[in-house]
Amino acid sequence: MHRYNIGGIINFVSKDKIRIIIADDHVVLREGTRELLQRESDLEVVGEAGDGEELVELVRRLKPDVAIVDIAMPKLNGIEATKQIKAIAPSTAVLILTGYEYDQYVFALLEAGAAGYLLKDVRGQEVIEAVRAVKAGESVLHPVIARKALDHFVRTEQKAKVPHLPTLTDREIEVLRLAAKGQRNGEIAKELCLSVRTIQAHLGNIFNKLKVSSRIEAVLFGLKNGLLTLEDVVESYGEEK
Repeated sequence: MHRYNIGGIINFVSKDKIRIIIADDHVVLREGTRELLQRESDLEVVGEAGDGEELVELVRRLKPDVAIVDIAMPKLNGIEATKQIKAIAPSTAVLILTGYEYDQYVFALLEAGAAGYLLKDVRGQEVIEAVRAVKAGESVLHPVIARKALDHFVRTEQKAKVPHLPTLTDREIEVLRLAAKGQRNGEIAKELCLSVRTIQAHLGNIFNKLKVSSRIEAVLFGLKNGLLTLEDVVESYGEEK
C-alpha cells in the first residue's frame, strides 16, 4: 500500500485499485466526484487538481490509471493538458467530464488521445462505469458526443489517406471493426470465441501499429484511411443513439 500527501490530503492507495486524479477548477464538483468514486471498493482518488498545470504535474508524479478532466481550467485547458498527459504518461486514460459539447472541443480532445467524453448531465453510476471502462482500454462517449463523432466521420472519411498504411492482420481488422461498433472487450471475446486477454493483446497490437493510444483514435484513423467504413460504426452511433 502506498501513501501520498497531496494538497494536504493523505491518500492510502491499494495496488489493486484503479488510481484516479480529478481535475476541475470548481472545488465543489471535485469534492462531489471524489465522494462518488470513493464509495467504490475498486476505485481510489490519489490526487486532485484545480488547474491544468497542476494536473499535468500530478500525472507526471503519480502516473494514475485514469485522469478525469474538465475542459475549461486555468493556466492550461483540458485539450492541452490531455496532449501533455498522453506524452508523459501514455498508459493514463483521460476521461473528459465537462459541460461543453462544442465540436471544436470534441474533436480536438478525441484526437489528442482522450479515451472518453462525458457531459456533466450523466448519472453518477455512468461516471463510475466509465472509469472502469477506460481503465480496461475501452472507449466511452456520451450519446450527444457519439452523434457528433459520427457526423465528423462522415465529413472526414474521404480525406487523403496515409501513403503507407500499417498492415493489420485479418484478426486485428475483425477486432477493430467490433470495437468500432462499441462492443466491450468481453463481448468481442465471446463473439470471436477468444479470451479477454487475447482481445486486449490484439487491441494493443492495433494501437502500436496505428500509433494511437485509444479505441477512439484507432476508429478515427481507420475511417480516415479506409480500414473501416461508416457501416462499421453506425450500429454503435446510429440514429437511435
